[in-house]
Amino acid sequence: MYRKTAFTLFFVFAVLIIAEPQTITVIDSESKSPIPDVIIHNQAKTNFIYSNRSGEADISGFSRDEPVCFQHFSYERACFTINDIEDSDNKVILRHKVFAIEEFVISANRWEQNRNEVPNKISVVAEPVIKFQNPQTAADLIGMSDEVFIQKSQMGGGSPMIRGFATNRILIVVDGVRMNNAIYREGNIQNVISLDPNSLESTEIIFGPGASVYGSDALGGVMDFHTMKPVLSAGEKPVFRAGAFTRFSSANKEKTGHLRFNIGGQRAAFLTSVTYTDYNDLRMGSGRYPEYERPEYIKNINGVDSIFSNSDPELQVFSGYSQVNTMNKLRFRISPGIDLTFSNHYSALSDVPRYDRLIQYRSGMLRYGDWYYGPQVWMMNAIQAVFTGSNRLYDELRIIAAMQNYKESRHDRTRGSTTMNEQFEKVKIYSLNLDFEKKTPGEKTLLCYGAEIVTNDIHSVAQTRDIITQAIVPAGSRYPNGENKYRAAAAYGSYKNNLSEKITLNTGIRFNYADLNSIIADNSYYNFPFDRISISNGAITGSIGIVIRPDKNTQINVNGSSGFRSPNLDDAGKVFDSAPGIVVVPNPNLKAEYAWNTEIGISRTFSDIVHFEVTGFFTWLNNAMVRHDFLFNGQDSIIYGGELSKVEAIVNAGHAKVYGLALNAQVNISESIMLRSSVNITEGKEDNDIPLRHASPVFGATHLVYDRMGIKADLYAVYNGPKKFSRMAPSETSKPYLYATDSNGNPWSPGWYTINLKISYDFSKWGTVNGGIENILNYRYRPYSSGIVAPGRNVIIALRLFI
Repeated sequence: MYRKTAFTLFFVFAVLIIAEPQTITVIDSESKSPIPDVIIHNQAKTNFIYSNRSGEADISGFSRDEPVCFQHFSYERACFTINDIEDSDNKVILRHKVFAIEEFVISANRWEQNRNEVPNKISVVAEPVIKFQNPQTAADLIGMSDEVFIQKSQMGGGSPMIRGFATNRILIVVDGVRMNNAIYREGNIQNVISLDPNSLESTEIIFGPGASVYGSDALGGVMDFHTMKPVLSAGEKPVFRAGAFTRFSSANKEKTGHLRFNIGGQRAAFLTSVTYTDYNDLRMGSGRYPEYERPEYIKNINGVDSIFSNSDPELQVFSGYSQVNTMNKLRFRISPGIDLTFSNHYSALSDVPRYDRLIQYRSGMLRYGDWYYGPQVWMMNAIQAVFTGSNRLYDELRIIAAMQNYKESRHDRTRGSTTMNEQFEKVKIYSLNLDFEKKTPGEKTLLCYGAEIVTNDIHSVAQTRDIITQAIVPAGSRYPNGENKYRAAAAYGSYKNNLSEKITLNTGIRFNYADLNSIIADNSYYNFPFDRISISNGAITGSIGIVIRPDKNTQINVNGSSGFRSPNLDDAGKVFDSAPGIVVVPNPNLKAEYAWNTEIGISRTFSDIVHFEVTGFFTWLNNAMVRHDFLFNGQDSIIYGGELSKVEAIVNAGHAKVYGLALNAQVNISESIMLRSSVNITEGKEDNDIPLRHASPVFGATHLVYDRMGIKADLYAVYNGPKKFSRMAPSETSKPYLYATDSNGNPWSPGWYTINLKISYDFSKWGTVNGGIENILNYRYRPYSSGIVAPGRNVIIALRLFI
């Protein structure tokens, strides 16, 4: 056996020595410097590699019979024949994009498509932006689009708000797999932080209902995450790529370490990535709003709760946590037309303190001795098969089968009590997606169609635990304690037709069915007037849009779409205390909600110097599921958690409307200096002009960017408008401890802004050092609806190494 192994190793090294790769170099047209991380692929995109830190790549594995294309976020896409490349002395010259806008997007129809043929508003956060901006979490990454508002109940969280919608009305997709599950709540959810921003290739945000392609939950928008792919070798020589980085942030003493590597032959490749992060307590800024400070905290010593004065009130005691993420992918190219990828994603958080609950007071004293989320664990195993080859049914077929395991828990204990209330949830999610793509010659038309099946199995239990004796007693669970199943099935089709060089038509339709069945096995805890929840809904949703390009510098988008969301288990079957003195109870009579959306967008480029975009939208939501006063067994208040609490439930309101504007502009001051800015305005109302909870205040950002010869700097401002008491939803005004106090003694969310600076320097072809200072003025602010105060002055330093 050892002789066979030695012979195999000798053969491999002999191939490496004898093989004659065709090495090309990709360079910048202005600086003549090499360009790393350029995606090099054939037109069918069945074969792709990346340029290394020296801009080099081996293209000997590409066919001479078709063009080789070069694609990078910061450069114009270009395709050349191998003969052309050889005639240029194996050098490929790319030109900087006049405007840093991604040319191709995937999230509009699950397949890559020219952006100037898509009527939807789509924002892209590409890998170069991720590396430069250094987001701590995937929620922070989404916020870097400057077009998505992020709420945080605690530091270990981040709940995106898109066009007045959030939580279970926004769909999260990872590598083509829906991440949303049946216990995604209508309140703020923090699940997006399970994704590792350091393993992402790009993120696309599609605004407005995406239900014709993505189905239920995609009312406000879709966040489509694309993780890194294993890279095969295009030549005889195996390809090896590795990267590592470490980062420190001062505001929460963040310590992050990341390592990844890829090894690939012509038929198989393996990619692995691991990230570990540890956060201490978060420090807020200084200045106004003393009500945001943390003057005291509770600590349990030998079973006794004691209140300690905080010697540093700007330190948000009990906000730190840690997290580990891993990703492993194994890819096999079985033949030129069959590509298989096996992937495993894993994320685990430590206990995460629920900071917004830990600062609640009752009768003038801190209410909770403990309130924390237990380890949030998410794991996804998936297999993706891609078949290419023109036939009557498709040019390309993608099949994705996935299984996800998710678990979470909640642990709370009132001050002075030895009883810890504990709730545990586990969800298993099975899904199957079939996506077909068929083009006509010249790509005048594109037909995408497919089907999706999703099943959720939910297990919910609860108990009380004595922190002294550790005695455990069963208790009423958050969700029904019997069998809980949520199933959804759908078939969809979308069609694109380039009617002329100036006009593109896009249409789509989807047939949806969703079914929720939940059994209350033991009704003794709550005495519900029912023992089963059974809700079934079907719907047809669709979209139609047109893109008009009057000239090469102008584009007009007009789009109409409808959306659908069937009640999940959290909507219909949950019991929890949403705020002090308020308890939410199940409502088995919920109906599906439907959205109709229209939007118009105009973009215009002036002399390759100024690019401007404006998008206006209006969404009408019927049968809107909102939280309102409710009667439980004929009573408007019940005893819950030992206190009399007002009863609320998720109910179908008559309607809700959301409307707003998104404005984006970019000015090229010179070849190396660029100014860009964005402003987002959203208004939302329920029946009787009640403000919609997730309609964010006005927000945006302005960036002044310098980028030349390996040095990049970004001086930018992030700003939010105020949210006055009269424009806040009742569910927010019932939590005054989260807000500042206006002159009338009412809670409100003040406006704020920060000044920030980020810098990176490529000190060699092997490494980059970058960092910056966030909130330079050390401004104290708490974003609207958030439970934790934002970081004060934050110094970031990161070192990245590449092979």
